[in-house]
Amino acid sequence: MGAVPVYRWRLAPDGLAMRRQLRALGLRPGGQDVAAQLERPRRRREPLVAYLYLIEQAKPIRPMTPAKRAALAKANAARRICPECRRDAGYVIPPSLGMCTPCAFPEEQRAA
Repeated sequence: MGAVPVYRWRLAPDGLAMRRQLRALGLRPGGQDVAAQLERPRRRREPLVAYLYLIEQAKPIRPMTPAKRAALAKANAARRICPECRRDAGYVIPPSLGMCTPCAFPEEQRAA
């Protein structure tokens, strides 16, 4: 990255935006290099860093294609299927459990 300008929190000039701000505007960085860096100081820790991009060089967000939408729906459905009972849990299965709640905590353990 070399020598990019560093600005303190809330003191960046107009025309620069973070990724989330670009997304809210319907834009994406589009392959451009980081234009500047924003630092937010914290006590006894290293500062939080955010990278800024030029709004004028940003490109519009690519539209979602039907194939991409289908792949995303399939991936989200797979996250809802319990590997133990093979049923749709109706929610995204937590990675910490690795299975739906009824399989992780059967009735025998709840009654005890």
